[in-house]
Amino acid sequence: MLERLGSTVFILLVCFLVFSGGVLLAVTETPPYHFYRDAYRAADALREQRLTVADRYRTDLWREARRSERGVTRFEAERVRPGYTLYTSGDGGQARLISLEGELLHEWRLPFSSIWEEGRAAVANPQPDELVFMRKARLLPDGDLLAIYEAAGDSPYGYGMVRMDRESNPVWTYLEHTHHDFDLAPDGRIFALTHAFVWEGPPALRHLDRPFLDDFVVVLSPEGEELAKVSLVEAIERSRFEAFIYAIPHFSSGDPLHTNTVGYIDAETARAFPHGEEGQVILSFRDIGVIAVLDIEREEIVWAARGSWMGQHHPSLLPNGDILIFDNLGGFQRGNASRILQVDPETLGIVWRYEGTEAEPFDSPLRAEAFRLDNGNTLITESDGGRLFEVDPEGRIVWEYLNPVRGGENDAFIPVVAWAQRIDPGDLDADFRALLE
Repeated sequence: MLERLGSTVFILLVCFLVFSGGVLLAVTETPPYHFYRDAYRAADALREQRLTVADRYRTDLWREARRSERGVTRFEAERVRPGYTLYTSGDGGQARLISLEGELLHEWRLPFSSIWEEGRAAVANPQPDELVFMRKARLLPDGDLLAIYEAAGDSPYGYGMVRMDRESNPVWTYLEHTHHDFDLAPDGRIFALTHAFVWEGPPALRHLDRPFLDDFVVVLSPEGEELAKVSLVEAIERSRFEAFIYAIPHFSSGDPLHTNTVGYIDAETARAFPHGEEGQVILSFRDIGVIAVLDIEREEIVWAARGSWMGQHHPSLLPNGDILIFDNLGGFQRGNASRILQVDPETLGIVWRYEGTEAEPFDSPLRAEAFRLDNGNTLITESDGGRLFEVDPEGRIVWEYLNPVRGGENDAFIPVVAWAQRIDPGDLDADFRALLE
């Protein structure tokens, strides 16, 4: 009896010592703590990835549909900016061009698997095509399309960029980890975002996870050749705005900036905007709430600011120098938290805003975009609602389109609308315009 009791006490004591040693390793982060931590994270990520592959409607590419309507639900022809609307959707590798009446005029469809090349692509084992979608697309005058791919259930989630012709045949590919956004310079160069895991970093970032995702701005030629690449973590660290690094929240220690916007500053815009010059780019760092300007040649952030926005997307410069921002979370209303803000960059004061109401809620916590149109209206992408809509300067909805695609049991789910742009038919080549008409 005493021997059995002694053995039990001994085993409990050993377990206590092992547990205490594990706690001490975790608290002090003494090796081999990082090995076990990373192994646990890898196993957890693999489990989540398998669940994602098993059910696409578990991903953030689909949401429960808030409304039953499909297609155009409002259209005040005398108030709307005329043109076509290009948009991308979470249901796969396609971009659609529609009329203001909601008619599908053209579709570009190119699954990522058809351009992936083993050994050349940064993504070694891509997700199935149903989990890879076009995050953003830009239509060129001849009917060619530039597009970037992202995937659900993977990290890095940026998959690559393609230029395809009007029949969806690839012209060239850039198979680095492009994500979120890209923009075009007047000379045809492409400014895009990529990301990659890095183990080393500036001394100011020693508190981050290892590895962590660093974001980069890359400059591509019109033919898709990489001309330049700038680390954004290093660009902040070497600038006078280094203190923003210490604003990184704990949940972003593995993806500290989560850059979601890159916009080229052209000569006309630079004349009105006091904090940027031609050739520089405007950026959005979501998780630290910062909008910034990068000088690519100097590889340095030259201006940065935080304001009343939270989780923001797509800051764009307006002709008068103000900044239009999709403020995803700054409204602080449950189920109605998103806002569109026009901000004075000198005072960071709000010049104009659009907010939802109880009757017309507005909420997209994860993605979204907003464009100021040349008639003064604003085209808004409410991604999580699967909705596009246009508001006039008084905030009146003059056009609305609900993604007609549905999925899941009883068509309960709607794919997010990732990106939208109003196209002036006069900007298209005559032969392609004739094809659409």
